[in-house]
Amino acid sequence: MSATSIYSPAADGDGAPRTIAIAVEHIVKRYGDFEAVKDVSFSVAEGEIFGLLGPNGAGKSTLIRMMTTLIPVTSGKAIVAGHNVADDPDDVRCVIGVIPQALTSDQDLTLQENLSIYAKLYGVPRAEREKNITDVLEAVDLTKWRDAQTKTLSGGMRRRLEIARGLVHNPKIFFLDEPTTGLDPVSRIAVWEMLNKLKTTRNLTMLLTTHYMEEADKLCDRIAIVDHGTLVALGTPVELKNSVAGANVVEVHFDRETEEWEERLKKLEGVTSVQPESAGFYRVLTTSGSKTTMQIVELAASLGETLTSLSVQNTTLDDVFIHYTGRQLRDEQVKPVNFLMPPRPGERP
Repeated sequence: MSATSIYSPAADGDGAPRTIAIAVEHIVKRYGDFEAVKDVSFSVAEGEIFGLLGPNGAGKSTLIRMMTTLIPVTSGKAIVAGHNVADDPDDVRCVIGVIPQALTSDQDLTLQENLSIYAKLYGVPRAEREKNITDVLEAVDLTKWRDAQTKTLSGGMRRRLEIARGLVHNPKIFFLDEPTTGLDPVSRIAVWEMLNKLKTTRNLTMLLTTHYMEEADKLCDRIAIVDHGTLVALGTPVELKNSVAGANVVEVHFDRETEEWEERLKKLEGVTSVQPESAGFYRVLTTSGSKTTMQIVELAASLGETLTSLSVQNTTLDDVFIHYTGRQLRDEQVKPVNFLMPPRPGERP
């Protein structure tokens, strides 16, 4: 795990400790004999964007369901905005906004109507309702479509509407489950920019899950990697990258696949890890990209093998994820989301 303390989020610019918005302490969730979350602890600072990464079934959604009061905690505790989720669930619900992966706004209603219904459900007084709706539509750049039916919006616009809906009652803490799944690259970047702007203008604390490594790198102040219900790494993107042995990654593709390539590459000087990607294609973590590149070229020449491609890059969050979990997140199939509903009796999360 990263050297960053689970109870010491990043400090303010002057070095002073930041207020804790979320504190998860030794939290456990069991379904019968199955332990979905195993003694996980971390904290999230006020105004921080905190990311949860992990393969399907790792426990991410279970963690969020407990923090958002959807399922009970087996043991340990979660404190959200000063409220214990087990003792004060109604108080927690009043200060959080939850954005599920699935698009759940009513397609036959206008944007105004969707937001108005949600505001009423949260008990927003009539005098504040219209102002809040106007403010959130402006925040997500949807003012012009206020009276349009939701079904006329593009996928990216509908995602922005979901975010606006989660803001209409002025929450302090925002939970987002895979906020950009299914969006094209341009829409995804637009959502990233919007979330960063909302963090600043509304002083929001955000906790999100994602399977896009670039998203975690661009958005998150700190990242927790969860696998098999356990917290396996925690830190800023830079700290996590620095925690993986090997400053560079050499990507090499051989024209002909042989069983010996992986072992040959592991024996090269400075190589710390070899990750087979596909037939003849390898990612090689090394302490010296230039030296390893020369060694690979010399090795291929000595064996009479042909290199199809060869490139050097810095360590990425993909490498961090594989290092701590042994799996590639981009190869994990995105599971259907029932984020708003707890598992049925006997069902594992």
